[in-house]
Order: sequence, then C-alpha cells, then structure tokens
Amino acid sequence: MTELSLDQADRDPFAFFGQWLEEARAKEPNDPNAMCIASVDANGMPSARMVLLKDFDLQGFVFYTNYQSRKGEQLLQTPKAALLFHWKSLRRQVRIEGGVEQVSDEEADAYFASRPRQSQIGAWASEQSRPLESRYALEKRVAALTAKYAVGKVPRPPHWSGFRVVPERIEFWEEGAFRLHNRIACHRSGDGWAGERLYP
Repeated sequence: MTELSLDQADRDPFAFFGQWLEEARAKEPNDPNAMCIASVDANGMPSARMVLLKDFDLQGFVFYTNYQSRKGEQLLQTPKAALLFHWKSLRRQVRIEGGVEQVSDEEADAYFASRPRQSQIGAWASEQSRPLESRYALEKRVAALTAKYAVGKVPRPPHWSGFRVVPERIEFWEEGAFRLHNRIACHRSGDGWAGERLYP
C-alpha cells in the first residue's frame, strides 16, 4: 500500500488521493467512492449524509444531486462543505474542506446520459427530501414517468445537476498503533500546496 508521505502528499494531494482511492477500490467491498458531505443551513446548523464521488481532478471533487433537496438548497445558499472518505478495510480516512460551485450544464448532461435509464427516471420521480405520503405514491410516479419516456432519451431534469467541492484543505489520516495515528494536512499556498504533519 502507498505509504503516507509528507513529500508526496503536499507535492500533489490530488494524485496522492487518487492512489489511495485506487487502493480502496481493490479492498473495499462496497462503494469505495462513498463520502460523507456536511453542509450548513441558514442558521448554521450542520447536516451530513453519504453521497458518491463521481469525478475528481485538480479543480475539485464532484457529485450529483437534486438541487431542490435539503443538501442542494443548503449548498446553493451557503456554498461551503466538508467531505469525509472513510476506508475501514484500509484503516484510512481523508477529510476535505472548501468552497462549492455548480458544475457546467455540459458536465451534468454528460453524466446524466451515462446513468442507467431507471436512475434517470428516478431523478424525475423523486421530490427528494420532501414528505412522501406512501411508497405506492412514489411507485405510481415512476410508472407514469416510465410511460412518458418510453421512447427516446430521458432529458436531464432542470433541478438535477452536480456540485464541485473546491478544496482549501485536504487531510490524510492513517491508523497507527496505540492511537499514534499518522496525519498530514495540506493547505493551498499560492499556486500550490503546503503540507504539515499533525499530532494524532
């Protein structure tokens, strides 16, 4: 496994994250790209939930959601977030903090087109985070929309798109014996990154 090195992490934390993610893909039994995302509401109350990372590059970390959902509304109102990846089988975690921006329509269209058809229908059917009178009501909506889009492509709903978390801080954590964990935090510094070791 890739050793947590200050030189490697602060030189290019995105590349280092990519190495750890690939190792997680080989070890984690389910959803190695799962991450917890925390947002805040208008009163500063934090809210956290699990989502799936769909892409990352030097610009940031991307996931997709319903913009009318609770997290969508919070992120649009207060565009800041914290991410947490926890790979239990590897005894590692990565924490990311930064601003949030919306992905382009072109990015959202391309990703939506790659989703399974039933997932595309589901994006139309679910009024995410809103009260649901019964499971039957959801199934009825799915059936109606399946009939509506029986032929041709399913268009992307206008309320469904992606967010990109643009990191200001990335922290790598690896479990150590007797709670003497290995922690390295990387911060933006000019056009690059600067890293430092942290007490566990």
